Amino acid sequence: MSVRRFKGLIFDFFGVLTSNMVEVIECFEDREQIPRGTFLRAWADPRGKELFTRLELGEISQTDWNQGYATLMGVAPDGLMSRYLYDAFPAHETLKFARQARSAGYKTAVLSNSLGRTPYDPYAGFDLRGIFDEVVLSEDHGMRKPDPAVFHLLLDKLDVRAEECVFVDDSEENLQAAVELGMTIVYAADERKLASRLRTLLELPVL
Repeated sequence: MSVRRFKGLIFDFFGVLTSNMVEVIECFEDREQIPRGTFLRAWADPRGKELFTRLELGEISQTDWNQGYATLMGVAPDGLMSRYLYDAFPAHETLKFARQARSAGYKTAVLSNSLGRTPYDPYAGFDLRGIFDEVVLSEDHGMRKPDPAVFHLLLDKLDVRAEECVFVDDSEENLQAAVELGMTIVYAADERKLASRLRTLLELPVL
């Protein structure tokens, strides 16, 4: 019997277990009737980056983020997070593979830079704690990717070494942090291609 190369499989949430975030943002902009690129220009603004960072660390509320980011984009603040993430549907192929990997004995986890859970909970309906062995949300620990400390926290919870893990994300910055820790990385774009790549890495069959 061959020895497995990997023991753990760690997923980002937004853009990995959900729809592609570029498409989510474009749909949001079209619904709001604002020019394409408005959201990312606000994100590139130092004030926008600070709002995201503080929200992910749990330093401000989602309502605070709604107000601040709405001002940067020139839109109404009420329910902004829910409007922004309206098209962040479950990535069913990826979630199906996560279940398969766990059933095959791999330790699975979600490591997410949280966008808050009130008044809008983007994780509701995903049953993450039922699908995965561990779920680490940045706001619960005051740490966010790409900080190595949050990776170490999750590795300790899974009781695996970085070298034994595959890490999946759609952020090059987060992927680079994982590489520096010794993880094998997979960039997430299309969920079907992602599932196929992970099956190859973890040597699991198509179901």
